[in-house]
Amino acid sequence: MLDSIDVYVLLKLVAIDETCSWVQSGLAHEIGVSSSIVNRSLKEAERLKLYSPSSKRVNTPALEGALVHGARYFLAPKRGGEVRGIPTAWAAPPLVDEIVSLDALPPVWPDPMGETRGLFIEPLHPSAPQAALRDRKYYELLAIVDALRIGGPRERVLAATQLHRRFGLKGAGEYESCSTH
Repeated sequence: MLDSIDVYVLLKLVAIDETCSWVQSGLAHEIGVSSSIVNRSLKEAERLKLYSPSSKRVNTPALEGALVHGARYFLAPKRGGEVRGIPTAWAAPPLVDEIVSLDALPPVWPDPMGETRGLFIEPLHPSAPQAALRDRKYYELLAIVDALRIGGPRERVLAATQLHRRFGLKGAGEYESCSTH
């Protein structure tokens, strides 16, 4: 079964430039988890046909489908009160430029060094705020997935379209509200 740590690892692989080589220990260090967690996640992703170890590539069409249609169910985060943190979902790039939120407080990952006060959203992994600050492309993917996890229909449609673009997929990618319900 795909869980949040598996998605966390796979999104980092998507964020890595295809021309760059990587090793599991380096990947683990970059995202703040152990090598054994990366290994287990990749084995699970391979079992689910979301990752190919021979090419070291993520099956982005399959991962996109799982996230667009299921993230709000199988990755539903804990939510909480007001905290200091790092903006996520529609309060972070790339969606912050597309959505004008009427909410007084944006969704944030808790981080004592964060400069934004907002409402607590549990990240895919506790190390996500620090890992995201080191890699803008990774941060954007994590924020898009958070919009899929917690957003309403409009936010999920915009997030799905952005995810499609960032996964570099061809063809249909403009999502309609009915396709994300």
